Amino acid sequence: MGEGLRERKKRQTRQRIIGVAIGLFVERGFEHVTIAEVAAAAEVSVNTVYNYFPAKEDLVLPPEEASPHRLADIVRERPPGQSAAGAVLARLRAEVRGRERQVGLTEGFGRVLEMMRAAPTLAARLDDLGRRMTDELAVVLAEETGAAEGDPLPRVAAWHIGCLHALVYAEIGRRTVAGERPDAIAAAVLELMDVAEGLLGERVLAYAVRKG
Repeated sequence: MGEGLRERKKRQTRQRIIGVAIGLFVERGFEHVTIAEVAAAAEVSVNTVYNYFPAKEDLVLPPEEASPHRLADIVRERPPGQSAAGAVLARLRAEVRGRERQVGLTEGFGRVLEMMRAAPTLAARLDDLGRRMTDELAVVLAEETGAAEGDPLPRVAAWHIGCLHALVYAEIGRRTVAGERPDAIAAAVLELMDVAEGLLGERVLAYAVRKG
């Protein structure tokens, strides 16, 4: 069933608010812009902004995009015959090759990233997000492999996969802030992933292969 008029208008309003907010945050700094100013610039009420975004940080890191379930969901959705690490590597490579917004490979993202790094609450949310992703992945791996309670292997495997995921984002961020273009960043990050995969070792790469 296609998107209805009401849903489309809500989506468009949401995207307009995000676009306006990001522009103001980049121009003046996250901490120097109020929700009231975002609402006025987007031509909506303050209540409307809060209805869509309960926290100011949600305007920059929307929960549906910056989700703590990301790694766990990627692993849950993998096809038979693919390992947990293989699923995450495949998704990251596809997103990097596609220059997707999910991994920050869009024009102008450098200024957004600098704004995020300069805001303590956003930086803290990013750190917490990474920890929660790894914790949730560890739970999924323990469930799927039938690991005994207290077995450290699922947590260690999740940590390796989470570190790889964080490394990709850190490299994209470093190169973006340095002014490199998305195409050049993508090529460098794909090479980095090849090297990282080679260092993971068979124990991690072959862990939690989904049965057919």
